Amino acid sequence: MSTQDSPLGTDAPQAAATWLAENFADLVTEHGVPGATIAVLAGGEVATAAGGVTSLATQVPVDSETVFQIGSITKIWTTTLVLQLVDDGLLDLDQPLLDYLPELVIGDMEAAKALTTRHLLTHTAGFEGDIFTDTGRGEDAIEKYVATLTDLPQLFAPGETFSYNNTGFVVLGRLVEVLRAKPYDEVLLERIAAPLGLERVSPSPYEAIRHRAATGHVAGEDGELAPATSWALARSKAPAGSMLAMTPTDLLGFVRMHLDRGVAPDGTRVLSAQSVQAMQSREIDLPRLAGMGDAWGLGWELFDAPQGAVVAHDGGTIGQAAFLRVVPEAGVAIAMLTNGGDVFGLFNDVVATLLTRLTGVELPARPTPPADPQQVDVSRYLGHYADTIYDITVSQDPDGRVWLDRQPKDIHAEIGEKPIRFELVHLVDDSLITVEDYRGIHVVFAFIGSVTSASGADQAKYVHYGRVVARVE
Repeated sequence: MSTQDSPLGTDAPQAAATWLAENFADLVTEHGVPGATIAVLAGGEVATAAGGVTSLATQVPVDSETVFQIGSITKIWTTTLVLQLVDDGLLDLDQPLLDYLPELVIGDMEAAKALTTRHLLTHTAGFEGDIFTDTGRGEDAIEKYVATLTDLPQLFAPGETFSYNNTGFVVLGRLVEVLRAKPYDEVLLERIAAPLGLERVSPSPYEAIRHRAATGHVAGEDGELAPATSWALARSKAPAGSMLAMTPTDLLGFVRMHLDRGVAPDGTRVLSAQSVQAMQSREIDLPRLAGMGDAWGLGWELFDAPQGAVVAHDGGTIGQAAFLRVVPEAGVAIAMLTNGGDVFGLFNDVVATLLTRLTGVELPARPTPPADPQQVDVSRYLGHYADTIYDITVSQDPDGRVWLDRQPKDIHAEIGEKPIRFELVHLVDDSLITVEDYRGIHVVFAFIGSVTSASGADQAKYVHYGRVVARVE
């Protein structure tokens, strides 16, 4: 598919550049975002803009060459490295993962025997996905991390449902290391950044420090934003998105390769056309969840729109948030990188607005609670749910109001996350939504699956908010 097919034709690049020059910096300020940068690919050309500062402490201005972390958008890079293994005949996505990674030992080895690489790429592996063990800063951090998974809980059978899984992408990173016989960072630079000529791609702080780099910002006890005390998450989570940094232009250089069916600007084939298409093809449908797509492909998040399919991914690290939206049929892509503040409001006013102007595609609005919510029987939702990072209790008070209490534990408790209570109302089907917004969005909790209680009552097996949390007694 061509990068020249924007509906606005040759006017698209200039239209994007003009809109950004007139609006972007002001909108960054309006939304209280310390700093942000954006790149727009349309009509085969890239327009950029920047606003704000890299850090409120240093007041260094953000420019188009400032690197930000892309967070979980890294998962698309990891997926590309995995599909290159398929192209080279080194990997079959549907063969048992243990055939390629016999070192993997998890809590349920019967489930492990059923695991495939496809399960990991589609977030359907079924094991706990938010293990944040820090195994140091050496090149063996990923190898050491995988070796710690011996007690990893299995939440559901592989392939049963979707549950966003960071841990699975670290395992994929280790798979890349084993089959390429090189550290993950080295493979990423050698097999993606170098052939695409992306000079500011920074797999770790050691590369990022060579460039103007943004610092994340988090709200303190008083609600005021301040620079985060840590620049990046643990290196052990690198394949899932803990520290990869770049400019939005670099990110669109990577996306352009996907739009051009796997070919670099100089004609070098980086990924086969079949693998590009496979990554964007629907693998599993999602329940309705706030801010998440309608389905998932191999790595890519997929949104359905009457005007054209949208492939996407977002990312978040310590005080930084990244957004990527691509309309392949129009050859249009938008990457926006930010370092704190009202990032979702800025996304709505910039990314969603530009995407509609350039392609006609209107992204679905994030769900909000109904003005007059329907009263439904919530008895099958009530009870306790737990995973390694949260204990969740769903209850109903004497007035019929429904509450979800979330208690952090392990790493989330250690970094100071506080317990939170949400009031929920009915949204649609078996989904409830928070009455108040949380960090700019109303969170949707879908209650899926079915189990029979000791008393014979039907109960939801899981609560799903992008990640699945299983019911416990």
